[in-house]
Amino acid sequence: MDAAALKLRRSRRDMLVQALLVVFVVLVIWVAISTAHTNLTELNMTSGFGFLERATGWSYSFSLIDRSIDDSYSRTLLIGFLNTLFLGLICIVLSTILGFAIGTARDARQLGLNALATVYIQLFRNLPLILQLVFWYAVLIHMPGPRQAFTMGEVAFLSNRGLMLPGFNVSPTVVLAMFAVIALLAVVIFRQKSLQPVQKLLLWLVSGSGAMLLLAWIFAPADSSIFSIPAQQGLRFRGGIGVPIELVAMILAITLYGSAYIAEVVRGGLNEVPSGLTEAGKALGLSSRAIWFHVKMPMALRTIMPPLGNQWIFIMKATTLGVAIGFSDLFYIVSTSITQSGQTLELMGLLMLSFLLINYSLAQLVNFMNARLALKGH
Repeated sequence: MDAAALKLRRSRRDMLVQALLVVFVVLVIWVAISTAHTNLTELNMTSGFGFLERATGWSYSFSLIDRSIDDSYSRTLLIGFLNTLFLGLICIVLSTILGFAIGTARDARQLGLNALATVYIQLFRNLPLILQLVFWYAVLIHMPGPRQAFTMGEVAFLSNRGLMLPGFNVSPTVVLAMFAVIALLAVVIFRQKSLQPVQKLLLWLVSGSGAMLLLAWIFAPADSSIFSIPAQQGLRFRGGIGVPIELVAMILAITLYGSAYIAEVVRGGLNEVPSGLTEAGKALGLSSRAIWFHVKMPMALRTIMPPLGNQWIFIMKATTLGVAIGFSDLFYIVSTSITQSGQTLELMGLLMLSFLLINYSLAQLVNFMNARLALKGH
């Protein structure tokens, strides 16, 4: 038998093995679905997604869009999905900024700065996340009431009712539209190859701020300011943006925990930069700041991005801990929906599909950024 015949035989054998594997997987899935359907029928439990149109009849702590107890399960699940996405993105941004700062301090030659960064990392990385979450929640709910609230320039207040911040005088839907416009501007501006990174960042900040002001001016109620400033009035606050205690605790715990891991990722990436490049920068008369921006960080980013992407995905999955303190993330909404409707398999399937969609999108974003950072020929 000649080489061509052997190659054809091997190819057919491989195709047969793959076909048998596909058939086996399909059979396993079919048996699982059939068994689940039989068991549900014996228990007189209905299956399907018809319950999504029914009203829930219960409320929860936080929503980015208008809500009521008459909302359908589909709208309530959408609110939970938006809450998870909102919380996850805020924690990813804050953790990344803080992680880069702590990681850089960990790489610094100043002993005091290095020691502080080390203590921060060891403290927040080695304590379980749920323990930190419960701790911060306990601290926040024992804060003073509105009359004794901590104030920051009479424009922001922190009390046991939550955090009150100044904001635009628009509906939550318009705020979501602002975030979408900012994200779109980021995609457009950061794809421009003719601009330096600092120029891209400045252009994005200026254009994003302008777009937000324009949207606020268009959609703000007539005869009122585009800004809403919180003001204390008796036992409550009027105006501003109210951030519930549960959301503050979630952001605080996940950001501190996630930034400790990201700091170690950044430190590892900076250590991978050959010392010869740093010495060359010094020989050229570059300052320490210029060496960090133009030599060390651009080279370190190629090492940092893959593990950083894993941390982003972990942070997104960590939002499911909101159920421990009553924050209405998607996992909390699904858990309550299961208790109220009994549609366990359908709701768990939607929950898994949602996280698969979010985390797969994050992974694709990281792959795209890796491809853009890769050196040609490597």
